[in-house]
Amino acid sequence: MPLELVHKQPRKALPVYLVTRGGLEKAGLDPAAAAWAAANGFTGEAGKVLLLPGAGGAAAGALCGMGNGEASLTAGALAKALPEGDWYFASEPKDPALTALGLMLGGYAFTRYGKKPSRDVRFSVPAGVDIEHARRVADAVFLARDLVNTPTNDMGPNALEAAVQSLAGKHNAKIKIVSGDALLEKNFPMIHAVGRASTEAPRLIDMRWGPKDALKVTLVGKGVCFDTGGLDIKPASGMLIMKKDMGGAANVLGLASMIMEAKLAIRLRVLIPAVENAISGNAFRPGDVLPSRKGLTVEIGNTDAEGRLVLADALALADEEEPQLLIDMATLTGAARVALGPDLPPFYTDDDALAAELAVAALAVEDPLWRMPLWRPYEAKLTSKIADINNVTTDGFAGSVTAALFLRRFVEKAASWAHFDIFAWNPSDRAHGPAGGEAQGIRALERVLARRYG
Repeated sequence: MPLELVHKQPRKALPVYLVTRGGLEKAGLDPAAAAWAAANGFTGEAGKVLLLPGAGGAAAGALCGMGNGEASLTAGALAKALPEGDWYFASEPKDPALTALGLMLGGYAFTRYGKKPSRDVRFSVPAGVDIEHARRVADAVFLARDLVNTPTNDMGPNALEAAVQSLAGKHNAKIKIVSGDALLEKNFPMIHAVGRASTEAPRLIDMRWGPKDALKVTLVGKGVCFDTGGLDIKPASGMLIMKKDMGGAANVLGLASMIMEAKLAIRLRVLIPAVENAISGNAFRPGDVLPSRKGLTVEIGNTDAEGRLVLADALALADEEEPQLLIDMATLTGAARVALGPDLPPFYTDDDALAAELAVAALAVEDPLWRMPLWRPYEAKLTSKIADINNVTTDGFAGSVTAALFLRRFVEKAASWAHFDIFAWNPSDRAHGPAGGEAQGIRALERVLARRYG
């Protein structure tokens, strides 16, 4: 089970000392513990945990390295390093709430195909920590991680729809599905075109929750359950983690979970175009011109730029309702990773006030985000000689920016729109999460939404 947080400290709980780099002398250790730490080369390096020996070989406490002390989530390293039992902080955390959340996030394990953790670790946190909020956030992050980590044979469009049905049932949300050739009848031609080559029908999943007269907040998540690249096929190395190409859908579902659990005063809508970009005789082709829900025609310069196509139809639908806030999340471009790496997702918006709120929230909850420009002169790079727009540029420059500009063409009526080009993946283990699927941006968004509509 994940690490459990409690407020009441058991009498036999053991201490954990949070130690910054070079701060061993200030940690308040007794001489024997300090000597043990020095003998083991413990310097306070971020994420390093050292157990302190007690009588009979049992642990008497632990040290947790916090590096420069700026990242409270580093305490998540304790979740997998501590022996079973009860523990408490012997030194006051810089940010108790975020440190407690780090503990919970660090306890995550993907257990669908293997053994489940059997250790029972309980951690006493300061009285001011909102444990229910920490659990709500951790559950949402775990949902996103589980969905991304599940391979496509168990997380295709059918299973992704079932996951949304399950979340909707938990919160009494309403759900509507448009699937297969009905996508053409209901005017979602690009979702149909991208997903029609798969053995599992493409679909648009539409979930609604909350009072009908509340402010509308709509989340759109890219649900490409596997991406071969289509006829512009990826190399084998490029497909290895393409199960994560539905990471946008996984993340908006995690965010939706937090919103509904907190009962925020909004009218929530979640739209997920769920498809597999497969290859067969009826796959869409480079050079095809596709109609879109918006009425724009789109020339296909590359079938491996399929995510923006399915998002465009979903965004057009969302925009028709004129929501107060429209957010889309997608594992959209490799260019974003080249520019900012795997840990720092870019986001795009014309709303300066929203961008400022996100910047503050991202720092406050240690959920990194970086605003990138919707540089309008680059729209010319998407010009087509035979259609209204091309889905890619020909020069390969500014790939994340031009993808955002493509999506921007399908949003006109929403009061505010933001696009998040996330990676949804940890390339290596971190203190607050193992290698694999990851939630990115949703904790910062939750902070903004809770302060606006809580």
